Amino acid sequence: MPIYDVHSHWGTRRGYTLRTEAELAQQRRTWNSDPSYATEAEMAEYFRKSDVRVILDFGFDKHLPLDEAAELHDYGFATQREHSDVIIGNWVHIAPKTGADGVRELRRCRDANAGFLGLAVSGSGSGPASDPSWEPFYALCIEAGIPALIFVGTTGSGAGLPGGGGILLDHCHPRHLDEVAARHPELTIVAARPGWPWQTETNAVLLHKRNVWYELHGWSPKYFAPDLKHEIPRRLRSRVMFGADYPLFTYERLIRDWRAEGYTEEVLADVFTHNAERFLASLKR
Repeated sequence: MPIYDVHSHWGTRRGYTLRTEAELAQQRRTWNSDPSYATEAEMAEYFRKSDVRVILDFGFDKHLPLDEAAELHDYGFATQREHSDVIIGNWVHIAPKTGADGVRELRRCRDANAGFLGLAVSGSGSGPASDPSWEPFYALCIEAGIPALIFVGTTGSGAGLPGGGGILLDHCHPRHLDEVAARHPELTIVAARPGWPWQTETNAVLLHKRNVWYELHGWSPKYFAPDLKHEIPRRLRSRVMFGADYPLFTYERLIRDWRAEGYTEEVLADVFTHNAERFLASLKR
């Protein structure tokens, strides 16, 4: 069975999520890996050799002027079309402060028909997911059948920098996920990342709000909180999806680490494959 990676980044120089020298220096400290770049073809071939189907996320497009973000999105769509056997689609970040223009860009992205499309809602630099400025974006997501990826828990972005690079961790508290899910029961939501240091609260939201899926990019599973490890083969078994955070992690390492946790093959098949298949099949096309 192929492995579905519901959240990774770009390995190419144009798409690499860490941009500045300070951010690149963080990669070794936070993810224990070194920056390196691949061509689009090399990146796709790595996915093929790893038997992975992936959804990619630039991450930094929310910081760009909207015309530059649109060019980056088109680059992502063109690459997806060229390698559609392994790149399922893209998560796109659009800053909520862009307002109606940003909503039009999200609609334009949807109309591009380049495989899967999702809206990434990151409190790290864009404001909490519950902020009213996101409401027009959620309305379009519901209308067009676009899922929203809402980040929870701490972030490696800004970690170890003075003032954390200005990022407020509270903006990714799961209370914001809970509020959006309650306010919009018809919105398909994916909670992104382990929810530490609020893992118990994140689990509670997932168990209470059935319109929320869960993907676990950015961490090796050996570092998951005990609450999360306990629920993966139990009450969250049908909701958890694999996310890698390539190129910050390799598939070889993460798959080895997942298997070392002692989950049964049936549980791993759900996490790696079946849950993502059900998630993708549930979306309005």
